[in-house]
Amino acid sequence: MIKYALACDHAHEFEGWFGSSSDYDDQAARGLVECPVCGSTGVRKQIMAPAVAGTKAQRSAPERDARMREMMMTAMSEVRREVEENFDYVGDRFAKEARDIHEGKSEERGIYGEASPNEVKSLLEDGVKIAALPPAPPKKTDVN
Repeated sequence: MIKYALACDHAHEFEGWFGSSSDYDDQAARGLVECPVCGSTGVRKQIMAPAVAGTKAQRSAPERDARMREMMMTAMSEVRREVEENFDYVGDRFAKEARDIHEGKSEERGIYGEASPNEVKSLLEDGVKIAALPPAPPKKTDVN
């Protein structure tokens, strides 16, 4: 396992764990490495000393990784459930609604919906506080 410090083209910084450096390269090339804040796939490695798990750590890595994946999926599912139950779904009007709320033209409330990468970029540049909604967990039928 190797840990990289990453940043998206909107300057959001985060970390990512990969099985190897070639795993990162492959996933990034296919657009699978995504910023957890804005959803951008314009992600690059930051300068750092990579954390590489040594042979001793590898013995428990599969168990540790499975527990970590389970915890992450649970946390993301809880966030998504909270948003879906308590925020207003505005569909493809998200960018307009978020901007209207930011500018005081619309009632302040939690909303969620869809926005294009250009709309996300514009909202972030204008200081509108938004975050990507965690993806829905995969269906049991879609997982090996």
